Amino acid sequence: MISPRVKGFLDGERVEYEVLPHREAYTAQGVAASVHVSGWRMAKVVLLRDEDGSFVEAVVPASRNLDLARMRRITGRSRLSLATEEDMVRMFPDCVAGAIPPFGKLYGVPVYVDVSFSNDRDVLFQAGNHREVVKMGYATFEALAHPVVDDFCCH
Repeated sequence: MISPRVKGFLDGERVEYEVLPHREAYTAQGVAASVHVSGWRMAKVVLLRDEDGSFVEAVVPASRNLDLARMRRITGRSRLSLATEEDMVRMFPDCVAGAIPPFGKLYGVPVYVDVSFSNDRDVLFQAGNHREVVKMGYATFEALAHPVVDDFCCH
């Protein structure tokens, strides 16, 4: 089951979304393959931590990599680095590590989304486990997540 916090939020907002089951997968590209979608539509959520112990989420297509130097410039956090698995478990207690949702605001974490998502297509993302994804229109996702949209993927 997807995170109860995310499910409650989506249902409370009365938005259209679909939960798609898939074979267990632990990478965003593996999840995309298991639900038969392009890695461009599958969101990979990367949790980052700064020197003060604050976190941000960077959301990139599964088929791309995060440019950490760009992310540091965009956020103004010069010592931003990848968060640990322990950080994920602590910050997202109702989610399995590696399957955190791109709704950081539900957990007190700002969200940054790569500009490559900003169009009218659907976006898919994990929301708490390695066996289901949520599918919704990108415009709906953006309206709910209120992310900072910028270009921070490796090219």
